Amino acid sequence: MPEGKIIKALSGFYYVETDDTIVECRGRGNFRNKKITPLVGDEAVYSVEKSGEGYLLEIKDRKNELVRPPIANVDQAILVFSAVEPNFSPNLLDRFLVLIEFNEIKPLIVITKIDLCNETQLQSVLEYVDYYRQIGYEVCLTSSKTEEGLEKVLPHLANKISVFAGQSGVGKSTLLNAINPELDLKTGIISTHLGRGKHTTRHVELIKIGEGLVADTPGFSSLEFIDIEAEDLSYCFIEMREKSQECKFRGCTHLKEPKCAVKEAVENGEITTERYNHYVSFIDEIRDRKPRY
Repeated sequence: MPEGKIIKALSGFYYVETDDTIVECRGRGNFRNKKITPLVGDEAVYSVEKSGEGYLLEIKDRKNELVRPPIANVDQAILVFSAVEPNFSPNLLDRFLVLIEFNEIKPLIVITKIDLCNETQLQSVLEYVDYYRQIGYEVCLTSSKTEEGLEKVLPHLANKISVFAGQSGVGKSTLLNAINPELDLKTGIISTHLGRGKHTTRHVELIKIGEGLVADTPGFSSLEFIDIEAEDLSYCFIEMREKSQECKFRGCTHLKEPKCAVKEAVENGEITTERYNHYVSFIDEIRDRKPRY
């Protein structure tokens, strides 16, 4: 039986790509009985009837899946934040990073509009960039206007499924079109979806950019820590994840416990006070949320 990747889902139809051919398929009825919902990004086994109608027969095991946006087998999240206009928000970036780490997806941080920074603003952004790089994140500094840094982003897309997300108004669509000018004809699609524009269509689609696939979605429509428990949170801060193993007490929340390696790292400057404060505010948010029934 032929196999391929679902690259678009719309109105009950799934578009499966294999060997440069796209087959329109429906899901078999037993999917519903088994509570299986095919997702864009799924590797699927399908058949084509004599009538030309395609049917999904099997969904291969997923390495991950997101609910908002509904997509599977994501390799990386491109987190796009502007240096200015709007100003860089480390709190929002850390919120995105927690969600990405929880879903075990590799993040790439892209800072845009560096051409608009004055010297003081640029220095402030660079201090954040240095820290994020120090703890293990890849960070690209870019300008869609001057095209500075764009050549460093494109190789990261190769042979991967990527989801773009980040601050509203940072120029995600402009960045993509600067990376690949051939997308110009799709600017309307890209900008309304990735840029959270006026368009109301909520379907997910994978589009080819360079040697990779980018999810044409609004990114994360919810930034709430719905599925994350308080005890999971330090795992989502990668510098705390390592230090946690040195804490005296197993299950240390790094708040009031004695001989906490994370708090010691904050005191000696290994972990920034700002990142730690974000952790504390996020854990308070998780503990204050209403229980789901």
